[in-house]
Amino acid sequence: MRLLRHLTGRHRTPVTNRTLGLLLAFNAGAVNAGGFLVVGMYTSHMTGIVSSVGDNLVLGQLALVLGALGTLWAFMSGAGSTAILVNWARHQRLRGTFALPLLLEAVLMLLFGLMGAITLTWHTPFAVPLTVLLLAYLMGLQNAVITKMSSAEIRTTHMTGICTDIGIELGKALYWNRSGKPAREQVRANQRRLRLFASLLLMFMAGGVVGAAGFKYVGFIWVVPLATVLLVLSLPPLTADFDRLALAWRRSHSHDHAGHDR
Repeated sequence: MRLLRHLTGRHRTPVTNRTLGLLLAFNAGAVNAGGFLVVGMYTSHMTGIVSSVGDNLVLGQLALVLGALGTLWAFMSGAGSTAILVNWARHQRLRGTFALPLLLEAVLMLLFGLMGAITLTWHTPFAVPLTVLLLAYLMGLQNAVITKMSSAEIRTTHMTGICTDIGIELGKALYWNRSGKPAREQVRANQRRLRLFASLLLMFMAGGVVGAAGFKYVGFIWVVPLATVLLVLSLPPLTADFDRLALAWRRSHSHDHAGHDR
């Protein structure tokens, strides 16, 4: 319980950021791959979504343009929701600063797992089913959580930046430093960053395999275990906050009663 409180608490360390980042990368890979089997698109891939707007405008596929814009809006709305929840929690001085958006993500995933078939047939003004918008919202929500936690060092829902950083560090590792060059001028790979980004990539891939298999053989209900993990991560610090607020309220209430008795 103590470890779980630190993972989503307001006090961050490189270890807690890395551990939570790996768990969320696995979750993102699972939801992204499973979502592709359901709706035929990767709902965290905003580069492709934005590109499709231009392509389909030229081709005259206005319904596809509208769907892409809706997906983009849902992803950004998820990220915006995280910013609102995190800043509100900071102003309230809550321990679970980053737990609130993860709790929201867990609840929405549970609803999706239980009502997935219904959301597939629930049409929206953006010419795509509600499932697409929900998955994009979840990916934006989650990516913003770890981005704010790690000061933008870690991303979990798309691997373009991760692969770029791996390539940069590998290039630095292969760079030939001439002999006699001062140590401060030599090119050296950052081994810590290389291990971190490689681990994130592997966890995302592993999540993709597990998520695709789960959606294929089990169905929508497969997201329930994923949502349960998020609940386990988010509830301990929020429970501690609730206990602290309840204790403060009881003390205040007993003080008021004592004043009335006098």
